[in-house]
Amino acid sequence: MKSFFHNSEILKGGLVGNYVVIEGEDKGFLCKLLEVTLPEKERLELSEKTFSTKEFHPTGRLEVLLSFDLFDPLNIEKGVNSLPLIGSKVFICSSEFLATHFRKFGVKTEDLETAPTIKLGNLIYDKNVSVNLSLQSLFARHCAVVGTTGGGKSYTISKFIEGIIEANSKAIIIDPTGEYSGFDVKTEVESTKLITDSYFPYQNLTINDLFVLFRPSGQVQQPMLLEAIKSLKLAKCLINDIPKNNHSNNGTHDIFSFNTKDGVQSVFVENGLILKSDQFISPFNNAYYKYKGIIENFTHNNFEILQLHNQISNECYQIYGKQWAKKQDERNFSNSTSLIIRINNIISNDKYTGMFGFNNPATLNLIEKIDSFITNPDKNILRISFEDVPYDFQAREILANALGRYLLNKSRTLVFREKPLVLFVDEAHQFLNKKVKDEYFESTELSAFDSIAKESRKYGLFLCLATQMPRDIPIGTLSQMGTFVTHRLINHYDKEAISSACSTANKETLSFLPSLGSGEAIIMGVDFPMPLSIMIDRPSIVPTFDTPKF
Repeated sequence: MKSFFHNSEILKGGLVGNYVVIEGEDKGFLCKLLEVTLPEKERLELSEKTFSTKEFHPTGRLEVLLSFDLFDPLNIEKGVNSLPLIGSKVFICSSEFLATHFRKFGVKTEDLETAPTIKLGNLIYDKNVSVNLSLQSLFARHCAVVGTTGGGKSYTISKFIEGIIEANSKAIIIDPTGEYSGFDVKTEVESTKLITDSYFPYQNLTINDLFVLFRPSGQVQQPMLLEAIKSLKLAKCLINDIPKNNHSNNGTHDIFSFNTKDGVQSVFVENGLILKSDQFISPFNNAYYKYKGIIENFTHNNFEILQLHNQISNECYQIYGKQWAKKQDERNFSNSTSLIIRINNIISNDKYTGMFGFNNPATLNLIEKIDSFITNPDKNILRISFEDVPYDFQAREILANALGRYLLNKSRTLVFREKPLVLFVDEAHQFLNKKVKDEYFESTELSAFDSIAKESRKYGLFLCLATQMPRDIPIGTLSQMGTFVTHRLINHYDKEAISSACSTANKETLSFLPSLGSGEAIIMGVDFPMPLSIMIDRPSIVPTFDTPKF
């Protein structure tokens, strides 16, 4: 190390945090200067007078980050398979050399010229080195942007959005607060506000989503709710398929007749409700068997939800022999009363009607809007705003989970293979690792994003999470993140969550996290042979909810 410090030009750039190159026999080693020390005797003699006249012998401590082919510097090796020899020469690394290496991360050599990149900022310790990273390195293995409040996460997400627009790629943003509404001025951005502009159709909620929304108690109300949903789905099938059924109408009821072993018997439908009082069971079972595939497909629930509370009342009849009783079972009805009231309150609530389209809303169908966006070559970003969605009854979590599941199912049809899609989830701790449980309702996990993280990469659907509390993200989801953009983190458990999820997060790197300033971040991950400490550039469109000034 002695020759390094005796060169005045090198000494000028030899600050702690700078990058240096060690020249080996056939390999070069990119290193970071961690510490510079003087022997105790020389340190005591150091003064302004002796600095220019006396010879000192400083020692530098370096962290070897990666190795590369000395004769082909773009050929970077993952990991460090060998170490430099004693006496090797050490040089300050040039800005051009570093910038070229950064662009190469996550990209094959033959794709280097065409791979789209994002200019995120500059190195913290060398402002002359710009950091241009490929979309492939950032998102191809999922990405997490983490940091405490005010650390700069929103600016980072905004830079990502700008980069995706410039690269003519596609992304959907789940925006919990409307923070990224400033991007709506761009022609490449399409925006929709739930409740105000669009609704997520309740038909695309699963049976578990409906259970979470209505919270039936497990022993009595859940079976009753399930039977009511099945009956309403059967009624919908019969009405929609009238030409193929033996149908008649007596002025008050739609009558569907079926051949049974006891002769021709009928199912009576009134205003979309299946009547069971004093009715035979056999025709109902025959009709159920005919449409079994549709009725038992609980990932899609096409039925008249406004009649759900009424159909539950129709289910409160005991079976005697071959038919339902004529008189309603008071015990079953009494046990179902709280569920009927709860369902009636929810489906008559304006917010929930606007959110899930319970009553033929005038707003747009969000599923149709998503499908249109995916096929529209002129739109790069779809921003879905949750700012009007209420926080009670865990409506936000249910809605976000349903959206994530829809996109996962969409990706399984391979529509994103040619044109990958990045799904941004801001404030991810609100939506992930959530369980719904109360004094009556059994615990149910909302796990759509966990499934996306584990299986959607091969389908072309990529996840980018932003959160101030990585400890609240399921460890299984966090460990699937290939790239971490880590802003200031102070909490011990947050740092431990990053350490356990990111293989390249060593103690030396994590020790810098509490001292990062606003906008500063350390980027590390599978496609990053070395951690990068950068200052994120200010985006051209800043988030709406920047920190207010007193």
